[in-house]
Amino acid sequence: MSFITDLQAIFPPERCLLDGAALAAYESDGLTAFAATPRAVVVPVTREEVVAAVRVCAVWAVPFMARGSGTSLSGGAVPVEDGLVIAMNQMNRILRLDPQERLAVVEPGVINLAVSQAAAPHGLYFAPDPSSQQICTIGGNVAFNSGGAHCLKYGMTANHVIGATIVTPTGEILECGGESVESLGPDCLGLFCGSEGLFGIALELTLRLIPKAEVFHTLLAGYDSTDKAGEAVSAIIAAGILPGAIEIMDRLAIDAAEAATHCGYPPNAATVLIVELEGPIEQVESEKQRLAAIIEQSGPLESRVARDADDRALIWKGRKSAFSAVGRLSPDFIVQDGVVPRSRLGEALRRIAVLAQDHGLRCANVFHAGDGNLHPLILFDGSVPGEHERGEALAGRILEMCIEMGGSITGEHGVGLEKRAFLTPMFGEPDVAFMREVRRAFDPAELANPGKMFPSGEAPALQSHGLHPLEKAGIISRE
Repeated sequence: MSFITDLQAIFPPERCLLDGAALAAYESDGLTAFAATPRAVVVPVTREEVVAAVRVCAVWAVPFMARGSGTSLSGGAVPVEDGLVIAMNQMNRILRLDPQERLAVVEPGVINLAVSQAAAPHGLYFAPDPSSQQICTIGGNVAFNSGGAHCLKYGMTANHVIGATIVTPTGEILECGGESVESLGPDCLGLFCGSEGLFGIALELTLRLIPKAEVFHTLLAGYDSTDKAGEAVSAIIAAGILPGAIEIMDRLAIDAAEAATHCGYPPNAATVLIVELEGPIEQVESEKQRLAAIIEQSGPLESRVARDADDRALIWKGRKSAFSAVGRLSPDFIVQDGVVPRSRLGEALRRIAVLAQDHGLRCANVFHAGDGNLHPLILFDGSVPGEHERGEALAGRILEMCIEMGGSITGEHGVGLEKRAFLTPMFGEPDVAFMREVRRAFDPAELANPGKMFPSGEAPALQSHGLHPLEKAGIISRE
């Protein structure tokens, strides 16, 4: 018997991939700078097969990683060298959709947008809307606690997942949460969301659905400087208006989006601002008058309101295509993800421009302005010696800037492989050591997606003063 023969006893040949050509498709994720070849890839179609694969890994001490569509932009879905990839795409059924309770029970391979499409006839939808929502899976959204353009008003994935069935790396089945937004006891589900696959694999997820807005009001404004757009954002929030989304794109990003989608953004603007109000007609009618006054006072070159649903969709198509569209401007690029206080957006963008110039590279900027979530797109040519290294160095300096400003090293893309070195500067050694001890409580052998999130090398021992870390966190009790 061997690890491979045990897998072959569970999966038929067409769903147990072993040869190099088949494995090559799984070597990387959306951050192609990192790659590794797994020992095997299995494609389960039932939860029992997932559990069996995890238990085989536990017996043979083989590391594993669950993978959805591979859209991670932090290296979080790069395989573990010589480990197992458990590809969840075929577990893509919506098991139950209850419009009365406003919930959906889904398998982890369900595509994000498919949930909203299924719920649409009932006037409901799933709020988290990452740019990759046409292809990214719910399991991946949960692993990285994805956000999207509308997370300012509606929150992240963790705010919309109310229950989960999980298989831990030791092969145990855990039920977290349930069918109610409010649950009793420790928030194990909150611990699982955003854990980047380190605590196990979701087998089934219960999602909260919300009613579609009665009306939308989408405004597009162009400015001759990013500072003016940033000041408009601050004024909108200060006025007590909570839009569904507030997005900013700079000139490079505008050029890319326009070339890809012909979205009609202002041709002479250095920056565009997209503000979308949504909700009951009476509320939006009141807010759009105040919004118009704020935008007029902010000194735009021009502004306009989406004429109809098609025009609104085109405005958002330009924004949501920005990451991929930048490929028209550069053969290679790095999508960074950091957060700064909203009041310091203008300063952050000026510093990014200086840093890019210092590193001899161009940088396009797309960001969720409402919560200060930056997405600098660092353009480089990997065929030119030293450019990739300069790109990575610039990405690191941007993260250091975010920490210095009191922000975060990630808003929604996770830590993965890319940002491990910045976890300790962000949180400090004691906190990182505690995080690792919590992880080991679920996965003592560290078989689930090892090498991700935590700094390379052994973490310092946690001074637990006789308490298990989950006891200190209030998650378990030995009484």
